Amino acid sequence: MEAAVNFEQIKEKFRNASVDEKIEIYTTTQGLTVEQFKELLRMFPLQHLDKLERAMG
Repeated sequence: MEAAVNFEQIKEKFRNASVDEKIEIYTTTQGLTVEQFKELLRMFPLQHLDKLERAMG
């Protein structure tokens, strides 16, 4: 259950973060499931996807 609470905290932090902070959270957070990463990605501003891709490359 702790993982679910932790993900809710991550989601809230991600939701309120700047684009650069979102990239930092997305690329450094460990232990999330594929579905959880997809959920974060759905909250990411599409116009900055290229910046996220570069950070992950």
